[in-house]
Amino acid sequence: MKQSFKTVQKSITVLILFMSLAQTSFSQTSKFSLSINSLSTTFNYGKSNSAMRPYKKDFRGLQIGASYQAGISPMFSVVPEFYFALKGGILKQGNALTENKSTLRFCTFEAPVLARMHIQKFYLNAGPYATYALGGRIKTAGSERVPATSTSISFGNSSGAFKRWDMGIQAGAGYNFTLKKSTLTLDVRYGYGLVNISSDIERYNRMLNISLLLSRNGKKGSTEKHG
Repeated sequence: MKQSFKTVQKSITVLILFMSLAQTSFSQTSKFSLSINSLSTTFNYGKSNSAMRPYKKDFRGLQIGASYQAGISPMFSVVPEFYFALKGGILKQGNALTENKSTLRFCTFEAPVLARMHIQKFYLNAGPYATYALGGRIKTAGSERVPATSTSISFGNSSGAFKRWDMGIQAGAGYNFTLKKSTLTLDVRYGYGLVNISSDIERYNRMLNISLLLSRNGKKGSTEKHG
């Protein structure tokens, strides 16, 4: 009985060591990535302003930032990100809000935290994000009767003001191209804002981002694998 107990104890010890080694050696790569990309954003004006929909136009902005993929298991990682983003929206001429063509843009800091599921070199990810607006401007085209204007926007609860904080959800997919000493990642993502950022009418952020991220090959314990 005593010998049998020792055998079972040794078997459990070996199993624990094997599982620990597998987790260390074959967990998803941990890596730091940098990106500079163009960004396509617009606003959703809600059901109460559905007449604005035909006048919406995407705003081409900029995103500069970094992300860190923390490998948890062979199929799972957590990815916090932080970046500066120039985003906004355009209304074409004839809209009910400004009549002439107008461009609203914000300078923001954005921080998503994504859960990422890996299937070999392909992945899916989703998670919440928070955005803080540093400032912004609204530019309205002129006409024969009205001159063009470009003014800084204000933040607060007064009429015509905006909210600095926005929160929402990001979701998308990506693919890793393994290079000799680094990894190039193609990431496609959609952002869905949940906060009405305007005090006058409904205005929610929407984003479509196709980005390229470059990272050095990271560590996976005693071996390196990419997926």
